[in-house]
Amino acid sequence: MTSIDITALAALLREAAKAEIMPRFRRLGAADIRIKTEASDLVTEGDEAAERFIKARYADILPGALFVGEESVAADPGLLGRLADADLALTVDPIDGTFNFASGLPLFAVMAAVVSKGETVAGIIYDPVGDDVVLAEKGAGAWQVAPDGDRVRLRVKAPAKLAEMYGMASTGYLPGGDRATVLGNMAKLRFLMNYRCAGHEYRTFAAGHVHFLMYNKLMPWDHLPGALISQEAGAYAARFDGSPYRPDHTAGGLVLAPDRDSWDALRREVFTV
Repeated sequence: MTSIDITALAALLREAAKAEIMPRFRRLGAADIRIKTEASDLVTEGDEAAERFIKARYADILPGALFVGEESVAADPGLLGRLADADLALTVDPIDGTFNFASGLPLFAVMAAVVSKGETVAGIIYDPVGDDVVLAEKGAGAWQVAPDGDRVRLRVKAPAKLAEMYGMASTGYLPGGDRATVLGNMAKLRFLMNYRCAGHEYRTFAAGHVHFLMYNKLMPWDHLPGALISQEAGAYAARFDGSPYRPDHTAGGLVLAPDRDSWDALRREVFTV
């Protein structure tokens, strides 16, 4: 496997957050926030500045790696198509949960994943407000690391009966008919929540606090880090058709659960799209 200094990558995300994100938190002016595709899809000066910060320094840690940042792809969509065939690539979401960040809510994250020859080999989710990081390298487990270096290994929640399950699902990108079906099926579960921040949802799931996650739109910077971290914490993850989730997938849905039986029950009874 490609040699990765994951500690250095995590430190870079932290530096970017402290230099460019947190000084702007709850201090954004109207001119610092722009709509991308709709009123809930925003970009701020913090997103762009943090991505520039990371892009300027990442090559010291991953020489020769393709840089695939959310804002870079917004400017050059062709970057996305190069990810699957890259020998080495870094995906970056400078602020995951931009809507929360722009609203002054303390639920946003900085995320990165390392992709090698079409496989995710490392994932990092940094919480600028809590100032800690969750990370994983393929085959090495998932860990929550405090600023002082203290490490706690993460494990997903134990399986439960469908009626006792609670978790998070992002239904906004499902087609209208499928969305209505899935929302109706939610009555079979104990309850549902949504943070509007995949980074914090993956952290919550991998740490064993909820039973499942579901997403439909699969942009790599949003899901590669969390999917790997969750699998390293023991999760079973697959797209709606049962196939593995890979870096070049941007559609096809994704369900994560504590084990295969739980995944099968959720897919059959709830996420019947």
